[in-house]
Amino acid sequence: MEFTFLGTSAGTPTRSRNVTGLALCGSGPKPWYLIDCGEGTQHQLMRTRYSVMQLRAIFITHIHGDHTFGLPGLLTSASMLGRTEPLDIIAPVQVRRFINAVIENSDSSLSYPINFIDSEAPNFLWQDDHMAVTNVALSHRVPCRAYVFTERNLERQLKQEKLVADGIGPGPDWGDLQKGKDVLLDDGRLLRSDDYTHIPRTARKIIVGGDNDTPELLKDACAGIHVLIHEATYTQDIADRVGPWPQHSSAKQVATFAQSAAVPNLVLTHFSSRYQSAPGGTPHINLLASEALQHFKGHLFLAKDFDTYRLEKDLQLSKLNDH
Repeated sequence: MEFTFLGTSAGTPTRSRNVTGLALCGSGPKPWYLIDCGEGTQHQLMRTRYSVMQLRAIFITHIHGDHTFGLPGLLTSASMLGRTEPLDIIAPVQVRRFINAVIENSDSSLSYPINFIDSEAPNFLWQDDHMAVTNVALSHRVPCRAYVFTERNLERQLKQEKLVADGIGPGPDWGDLQKGKDVLLDDGRLLRSDDYTHIPRTARKIIVGGDNDTPELLKDACAGIHVLIHEATYTQDIADRVGPWPQHSSAKQVATFAQSAAVPNLVLTHFSSRYQSAPGGTPHINLLASEALQHFKGHLFLAKDFDTYRLEKDLQLSKLNDH
């Protein structure tokens, strides 16, 4: 599984950080999934390998503009490029009204169908051949969700000795069993794939959080996860000065929770525009990492725009580039 940050700033963009967007894929660039779509996301995508033609679904954490204002432009651009494949948009119901209003009032149209799915529906579950996605309600000024991505249909290995012992020689049936298909033999026996194959590794699991001032809400969902991507809008001193109204997390809050939940890999993002990235800038964005490291002993990463990460099959997380 790989993911690329398209924007890591909170509220407003900066010279080096766009507002929120994240591209996620399985073993290749198609299909892929977009989580949040702040203004300018389609411009950010032009500097990546991701194409709107292979985009499978868009997941919106909440309705705030820094997470949604890029949607109309991205959707209409996909139409102008000739997209015909349906696109799922998983989002609060207000997002559907927002998109429809912009299209109806801008002489625009779409060349492909959109399937709107309510992200706040009870017992939410979305899946395709590659991913199963659930979500968790967070604490913010408006209803907000974190999305839990778990890979599906992992590669299987044949139990060859068992097959031979049961008189099933090599052939097309072996291939079907390895693909997860049950096989009915000419002699009437039903061979179940689960009986003659095994999955040799753990399904990779990533949580992508929206805005949230109570990381503890993710406690149950974090059981068995391999990567937590969560906002850290402020350092704790700034959070105390700003007060509770924005309902964001500090680096200290998230790191303390991640440590208590035994999260192996923590990636922080959604940084206040007050934090500077240039050498000598103040307050410097490295303050967020320094604060988090005081409370979290796992692998910590501070996201930057266009950083790409890969979660390997052995569950090791690595950054593939450095911007």
